[in-house]
Amino acid sequence: MPYITPLLPAYPELFLLVMACVILVADLFVSDDNRVVTYSLTLAALAGTAVITYATASADPVTTFNGMFVDDLMSDVLKLLVYLGVMAILVYARAYLSLRGLFRGEFFVLVLFATLGMMVMISASHLLTLYLGLELLSLSLYSMVALQRDSATATEAAMKYFVLGALASGMLLYGMSMLYGATGTLGIAHLADIISSGGAHDVVLVFALVFIVAGLGFKLGAVPFHMWVPDVYHGAPTAVTIFIGTAPKLAAFAFIMRLLVQGLGAERLVGEWQQMLIVMAVLSLAIGNVTAIAQTNLKRMLAYSTIGHMGFLLLGILSGDLVGYGAGMFYVVVYVLMNLGAFGMILLLSRGGFEAENLEDFKGLNQRSPWYAFLMLLLMFSMAGVPPTVGFYAKLSVLQAVINAGYVWLAVVAVLFSLIGAFYYLRLVKLMYFDAPTDAAPIAPRGDVRVLMSANGLAMLLFGILPEPLMSLCLFSIQVSL
Repeated sequence: MPYITPLLPAYPELFLLVMACVILVADLFVSDDNRVVTYSLTLAALAGTAVITYATASADPVTTFNGMFVDDLMSDVLKLLVYLGVMAILVYARAYLSLRGLFRGEFFVLVLFATLGMMVMISASHLLTLYLGLELLSLSLYSMVALQRDSATATEAAMKYFVLGALASGMLLYGMSMLYGATGTLGIAHLADIISSGGAHDVVLVFALVFIVAGLGFKLGAVPFHMWVPDVYHGAPTAVTIFIGTAPKLAAFAFIMRLLVQGLGAERLVGEWQQMLIVMAVLSLAIGNVTAIAQTNLKRMLAYSTIGHMGFLLLGILSGDLVGYGAGMFYVVVYVLMNLGAFGMILLLSRGGFEAENLEDFKGLNQRSPWYAFLMLLLMFSMAGVPPTVGFYAKLSVLQAVINAGYVWLAVVAVLFSLIGAFYYLRLVKLMYFDAPTDAAPIAPRGDVRVLMSANGLAMLLFGILPEPLMSLCLFSIQVSL
């Protein structure tokens, strides 16, 4: 029998940690004119981590650190998607950061530490590891939002995010401490065993559950824990907004799967958290989609749209079966792809001294660049759930899971609010194709951005026509990991 190194499952995390420290020190010796060296090293670190993750992937779950850290197929798939997402963000944001004096080593190191936090969250099988990953991610994000020190809006957004995030972390930690008090363990697998065997007090468990769901709701940006989302999306530099709005959602999905499904998925508790998620999902769909209609700022509109999308994600999870969890994973992957493209387009149209973040900045885009207008149309159609884009299949798979779970009325509510939400996506398409342009500046991005944006937009169509491989991968990874 071959010898397996005890730390093998954590090799990707250890490699990224070492690389982040190396880049932090190396950046001290790089002049401002050669900052592209730090940028290239960061991309190389992410690519290297992806290779190690793929090489150490295992179909069967493998644990290390005394069972506190697990490497399974779900974690490998989500981590690889996180690396791809973060690399795409860096490519999109390069010109934007350079023009605003943010193309600095601090930004890249914070990105790597935030990515490391996401990786730890995704692979955590112990409440301490979960919390450690969450705090590493959160503290990096707070710092990134405040990176533009001369901007009063960014500083205000960072303060709001930090204060509300600290409250949410406190609630989550309090819920975890109550779980420990009720069960006497912090290991997620042990938690599930003790709760299933009836060895914990029901009242204490339900109280713990309330605090945990509240903390999770904040991290997702679900109603009623959503008020930081529009302010932070709007106030943060767009290069930071695209980061907050994409990759961390994959980690948040893994967090829910580990804590709610694996740890608190016992039959006696599922009904309790299902009821809470139903309320959060319906409110998120309602407030997110209705409030987005009133927005004139595209970043705020996409923030409220995110709240609505998180409602859909919760629908997949509350269905309480493997098909629903697979649909939820498929939905969050598609959501990240769509958001990458939408915020990438804002970054592409922005230039020195000009933020292309208002709806009117997209007027007449078809006359300025038919290709980018077409890509944005695909992204908006996908967000609205118009076939044959992949957003349609993402919504359909979640609705099927909800109906199979017996919540037909919930599926009807979700469809109604999706129809309302289609208005503000199609309004942007109308502005691009039927209004006269207010800006005549040429759109000439770098070659790598042009290729990536084209691939991102066309992926909406490709995965829409052939959704099966991605859907099967999500469902299979959930089945073998739970």
